[in-house]
Amino acid sequence: VQLQASGGGLVQAGGSLRLSCAASGRTGSSYAMGWFRQAPGKEREFVGGITWTAGNTFYTESVKGRFTISRDNAKSTVYLQMNSLKPEDTAVYFCAFSYSGIVYSDRSRYRHWGQGTLVTVSS
Repeated sequence: VQLQASGGGLVQAGGSLRLSCAASGRTGSSYAMGWFRQAPGKEREFVGGITWTAGNTFYTESVKGRFTISRDNAKSTVYLQMNSLKPEDTAVYFCAFSYSGIVYSDRSRYRHWGQGTLVTVSS
């Protein structure tokens, strides 16, 4: 499975960005996709995820109500819509693929990773 992430950039605080992650290869029909982020000098942290079959979404507390994860089955693409962005959201964002079909916050549960896309939020 290959993941191609895109959509990062520079935005002012309070603004919005949408990240995309397209999956290709042998994904199977039941899997989960997660979004993680890594700020400078910090560990990679879970942002949220979605189960592909049911479309159930999960978020870390700090982004609830601001970020929304969705999917397009036909395009095998997952999206991370980020609204009301804050400077502390600045990070490299990664999408990740899990064969289990369950959204985990533990990054070791994800088998494949996208290349990362930088999001910078200015104050």
